[in-house]
Amino acid sequence: MFYVMELVEGRSLWDGALPGMTPADRRAHYEAMVDTLAALHNTDYVAAGLGDYGRPGNYFERQVARWTKQYRASETEHMPAVEALIEWLPATLPDQTRTSIVHGDFRIDNMIFAADAPRVAAVLDWELSTLGDPLADIAYFLMNWVTEPEGRSGVKGLDGPESGIPTVDEVVARYCAATGRDGLPNLNWYFAYSLFRLTGIVQGIKKRIVDGTASSAQAARTAERVGPLAEAAWDFAKKAGA
Repeated sequence: MFYVMELVEGRSLWDGALPGMTPADRRAHYEAMVDTLAALHNTDYVAAGLGDYGRPGNYFERQVARWTKQYRASETEHMPAVEALIEWLPATLPDQTRTSIVHGDFRIDNMIFAADAPRVAAVLDWELSTLGDPLADIAYFLMNWVTEPEGRSGVKGLDGPESGIPTVDEVVARYCAATGRDGLPNLNWYFAYSLFRLTGIVQGIKKRIVDGTASSAQAARTAERVGPLAEAAWDFAKKAGA
């Protein structure tokens, strides 16, 4: 097995707050990210030779089953919020109306921006990519607006004219205009799913710590997020009608 990559010159931006930029520059960078995601979802994946890149059927059904299995394989303690999600998510799966290439981890630090312009020169880290429901990507990207700003992609409370970071409604409007949608469905379900998936990922890290195969301070700090992630996921599930 192998992969092919090329060198792309540009800037890596880790902090979604984009410190040091003007409001106009911040807006331009966010609009470039939205446009890049829309272009990915508009790509004719069959013409690109990727018609067999993913399995047919409901993407979220497969993903919920996958991350439930992942969580069970690394479970270290009983968490009522996770148990509730494992029961609720499969019972409330949204209909899949479109299929596209799904990146799976679309966030600011997985991109390279052009050195001299607010343009996305490359998108990195495709290991979770497949064919699936494009709403998974846009909802995951919008999670940044409900995630605390801690020097990573979260921008909760930072959007608006003063900062230049577009609001959720502005991002949704731009994405929908580019992809021919008349709006996005109840985002709270998708937020609950996204956080459930993160819970499964972080639980895997916690299990490795318990097993003695991950001992770094960073891993320990990450593992501490399992409970809060699960509770946040269930909070969004309740907002979605659970």
